[in-house]
Amino acid sequence: MNILGVGIAASACNGYQNDGVMIAAASDAFWDGGSACGRNYKVECRGATNQGDPNPCRGKDYMVVKIVDYCPSGCQGNIDLSQEAFAAIANPDAGKIEILLPLL
Repeated sequence: MNILGVGIAASACNGYQNDGVMIAAASDAFWDGGSACGRNYKVECRGATNQGDPNPCRGKDYMVVKIVDYCPSGCQGNIDLSQEAFAAIANPDAGKIEILLPLL
């Protein structure tokens, strides 16, 4: 999962632009025609996915993020966390991590 710098820019989910920093953008696998907007997911770091940091998980065991945007083509089969959300559970330098992602 890549780090996404989410600011106060326009969002594909109208009405969710001011929902804090524990937020994420959904790929087609989660988007569900826009129904993902406002859904909360429990995000748990499970380990590394690339040649970067072999032990990227840190901080909290898990955290909850709200889907507030759509993640375009480069985000296949996953979600993009805000920088703050990613840093809460993993080393930001890891770039991508494997996660457990149940819907709440």
